[in-house]
Formats: sequence, structure tokens, C-alpha cells
Amino acid sequence: MSDLLWQKKGIVTDPRIMQFLAGDDVVLDREFFLFDIEASVAHVEGLARIGILSEQESNDLVRELGLLGEDFSAGRFVLDERHEDGHSAIEARLIERLADVGRKVHTGRSRNDQVLVASRLWLKSKLLELSSTCTAVASVCIDRAETDALPMPGYTHLQRAVVSSTAMWFAGFAEAFVDNAWRARQTLALIDANPLGTAAGYGVNLALDREYTTQKLGFARVQISPIYTQLSRGKFEMAALDALGAAVLDLRRLAWDLSLFTTAEFDFVRLPAQYTTGSSIMPNKRNPDVIELMRASYASVAAARTEIEQLLSLPSGYQRDLQASKGSLVHGFHRGLDALRLLPDLLAGLAWNGDAMRAAIEPSMHATDVAIEAAVAGVPFRDAYRAAADSAATVGQDRTPESSIASRTSPGAGLDLRLDALRIRLEGLSQ
Repeated sequence: MSDLLWQKKGIVTDPRIMQFLAGDDVVLDREFFLFDIEASVAHVEGLARIGILSEQESNDLVRELGLLGEDFSAGRFVLDERHEDGHSAIEARLIERLADVGRKVHTGRSRNDQVLVASRLWLKSKLLELSSTCTAVASVCIDRAETDALPMPGYTHLQRAVVSSTAMWFAGFAEAFVDNAWRARQTLALIDANPLGTAAGYGVNLALDREYTTQKLGFARVQISPIYTQLSRGKFEMAALDALGAAVLDLRRLAWDLSLFTTAEFDFVRLPAQYTTGSSIMPNKRNPDVIELMRASYASVAAARTEIEQLLSLPSGYQRDLQASKGSLVHGFHRGLDALRLLPDLLAGLAWNGDAMRAAIEPSMHATDVAIEAAVAGVPFRDAYRAAADSAATVGQDRTPESSIASRTSPGAGLDLRLDALRIRLEGLSQ
């Protein structure tokens, strides 16, 4: 491991303790490294604006930071056990290339605001991806709701209940993912605040140009209080995981539906071939492994959020415990977004078995329609309900699933899905 930024003379470091302290930070920092470099450029330019660095020093540092980013992206520079973390790797590289000029880069900042700004930029990118992925899911669902209107059973308590349709099924998940996209954008707005310039949580004795670095890095506002920057660590990560979790929770329910619908007992749907796998021992099997792992992905997101929450039994100010939040955050977002990315193509490619769904619609599933029609004709609803219940087995024999769907005129129901309204909400996300 290279020289430590905080090393003091006369103190010998124990390799076992150093390994414990560093953990897998240097590996995790590969996720944040380019954002750390971007923030370092802004910091350098900010120091030049207040006279701490000369124009030449600033130009040299910015040039070398750019080259470091290029080398990292091309695989010529690797974050590995030579470095304690990504922050120390940046400084070591600048010192190697620029000697004393490189030693000036950390003036007025701490690894605390350095990790905060890099992780905040990373979170913004992930929330934008979450929003765009949810938008893609919602768009596919609306498209298929417009073209797929096959009758299918609607279930409550996993029991056949009323007549539904594939269009209603798609419309339900379309609205869910429109809301999920909005939530991702709202969460992004919450965390879109620049912590750079707050140092270790108490500011520094420099007139740092924090408005400049805010604008340079594309943040919406300055995060003003240095103490709050530390208090928000973990809090903002949990908010982001909550937004991700909302989408992955809907994915879990959708995956559960498809897990049931693909069984021979239901036989309602066929998955695209690439979303299934074979058995290692049973030649006759094609297994819906992808949707099962989609269903499992919520566990990783929820676990990440819970682990970070449990770390936050802390006083104000920075505590090293917070280092442990990084792995949870990265793992949770990787698992959640990896699953969600597969969903648009899955939904676009699945095929319904209309005959099997129609065969599963029993006459009794029209009983609710019959009871409401009698109530409209003047029969007290509870009396109409009892009459329909008494003859449930035969009450709907003269009806078709299409007539039931066509009679469902309440806003959002079978005859009035309001897909145009959902499209307007979806389009509003791009404004």
C-alpha cells in the first residue's frame, strides 16, 4: 500500500489493522473514481479562483486529472491494493506527475467531503438511470395495453374473482412505473446538493467559491451546513434505495404474476426463450430463472437499506462506521438496476395464451356485474348481492368475458383505461 495520507512519524502501521481499516474500499471506489476525478477538477479550479493555486498550477492539475481519468477508463491505471482508497490514489498520482504541485490538491478539503461529493454524483447518475428505466417499462406497458385486450381472470386472495384483461394488467403496471419514475426524479431533487467545500464537517478557514463548484458539477444548490453534510450521509443513500426499492417491489409482484402464469396449471403466458433456462438433470424442463431472480432482487435492495439504517445509530459529525455504507449502496443498486434493465424487453416479448385464459373464466365471475346491474335497476345492493351469490354458479352462463369488460365503465376500468392520461404523465417526465 502506498504512503498513507494521514501517516504520522514514529508510528508503525500494523498490516492486519490496515487491511481491516481499508476493507474493500479500494475496489468499491472503482465505482466512484471518475466522479472523484470530476470533483477534484472542480476543487482545483475553485482553489485557483481564490488565489490558492496559480493559473499554471491549476492547468497542470486539471490536465493530469483528465489523463488519469482516461488511463482509468482504458485500463491503464488500476485501483488495487497499492492504494488505501480512490482518494489517496488520485493524490499519489498527482504527486508522482507534478511533485509539490500535486501536494497542493488537498488544500481546503477532507476525504469526508471528497467521498460525499463523489457518491452524491454517483447517486444522481443512478437515479437518472432508475427514472429512465422505469419510464421505458411504463412505455412498453402502455403500448401493450393499447394493443393487447385479451380477457383473463382477475384474482383476489389467489382465487378467481372477476373478469379482467391483459390490457388492464399492463395498465396497472404502467401506472406503477410512471410513479416509480417520478419518485426517482423527486429523490434526485432531494439529494441534488453540493457538499464539496464542507471539509470534515466544520468548514475551513478559506473563502472557498462553493457556488462555482456547485455550478461546475451540475448540482442544483449548495448544501450549506457542513454539519448537515455529515448528518445527511446515510440518510440520502437510504432515500435513494427507497426509490429503487419502490420500483423493484413492483417488479417483484410482476415477477410473481409471471411465475404463476407460466406454470402448466395456469398456462397463461409464454416468456421469450432467452428468459428461461434448462434443467441440469431434467431434459423436459425450461425454467423461468430470470423472473425468479428478478423476484429475489428486492431482498438485496431492502437489505442494503436496512444495513445503512443500522449504521446510523451515531452522534453528529463523521464516524468511521459510515465507511461500511458504501458496499451496501453499491450492491443494492447493482442488483436492483440489473433486474430492472431486463424488464422492458421481457414485457415486450412475452406472449399471452388467450385460449387458456378464456377457459379459466367461470360463469360465477360475472356475479359482481349482475349484482351491480340489479342495484342500478333499483334493487338494494345487499339484496342484489345475496341473489347473485345464491345463483353464482349459473348466473353468468349467458355472458361473455368481452361483455363484462365492456360494461366496466368506471374510470380506469376495462372500458376506460385512461391510457391517454398515463401517456401524458409519462411524457411529463421528459420535461
